[in-house]
Amino acid sequence: MSIPNRNPNPVITVSAITPIRIVIQGVTTGGKAFRPSDWAERLCGVMSTFGDDQQMRYSPYVRPVMLDGVRCVVVEPLLVTAEPRAYRFLLDFAKDNELVVIDPNQAVHPVADDFCPIPGSALDLLASG
Repeated sequence: MSIPNRNPNPVITVSAITPIRIVIQGVTTGGKAFRPSDWAERLCGVMSTFGDDQQMRYSPYVRPVMLDGVRCVVVEPLLVTAEPRAYRFLLDFAKDNELVVIDPNQAVHPVADDFCPIPGSALDLLASG
């Protein structure tokens, strides 16, 4: 009995793909660096907790990162369902401070002008992280 030939490159539908993380960059829409320089850590600290060892732990949904030399906050898509008010707070913070928000999911479902396209190298970094 022979085993049927299986396609090594199966077709993946859009519904099977996990939403990609949203990135809030420390750059204003006018191109200026956002201050203070530790803004990302402070913003993520709002959602942090302290463990039994008295060490601060960032939320699994929000974390500070450096992308291409720019301080950023990465927001996991699951935050929308886990804590919608926190998700809205983060996007409102970005909008109020005129920060660039990168949402790769908007390529499929465009929304107002809250978002802009993501640079290719940063997209690769996010996909692996």
